[in-house]
Amino acid sequence: MATIDLERLESVFSGIDIPLSDGQISSFATYSDMLVEKNKVMNLTAVTDPEGIVIKHFADSCLPLKIANVPRGAKLIDVGTGAGFPSIPMKIVRPDLEITLLDSLNKRVNFLNDVSAALNLGAECIHSRAEDGARTALRESFDVATARAVARLSVLSEYCLPYVKPGGMFLALKGSGCADEIADAKEIIAKLGGKIAQITEYQLPNGDGRTLVVIEKISPTGKEYPRRVVK
Repeated sequence: MATIDLERLESVFSGIDIPLSDGQISSFATYSDMLVEKNKVMNLTAVTDPEGIVIKHFADSCLPLKIANVPRGAKLIDVGTGAGFPSIPMKIVRPDLEITLLDSLNKRVNFLNDVSAALNLGAECIHSRAEDGARTALRESFDVATARAVARLSVLSEYCLPYVKPGGMFLALKGSGCADEIADAKEIIAKLGGKIAQITEYQLPNGDGRTLVVIEKISPTGKEYPRRVVK
């Protein structure tokens, strides 16, 4: 028996105008099963109930694809991906995307490799701190960076924008009521070569508020960023 209600999954995604094929439904089912099983032995997520997985993980991860114009075949890096959100759900509904998942905990990276293999995602899963990975060949090599972390936007921007090539974008998935946080981040975003292009407030199917901040990369990031200790 699947961890999640597959009819509910299909209904929720139909409601957000992302129709799922039988193969995509099967991938989400396998992913949720692996997530719940692995969570018994390591801390991947606090949300493990069937409705929470469908709404707060899967729908939450994919809704930004309905808001931002992510190009076909884009190279995407998910910085501090944790259990694979938002990039793995994005890849399931947009198989054209080429995803790289970066996390600082090796146990999580092992889990992500297992999920990628089970779902045939072809994801590159990298064990690295965000500030270290940005000083490798990964720097400014992606069309899109994503982050769904709880850190403030100013910190996330310094971690993520160095990975984005000029002309690309950083998608920051935030909660509601983050106007002050966005205002505080504008100065460092400009220093990093970015510009806030879009701020969209929306709701998950359960009514929870979300904000998507789309930051365009308009010029290369200075070599001093990201700093070792981001404030």
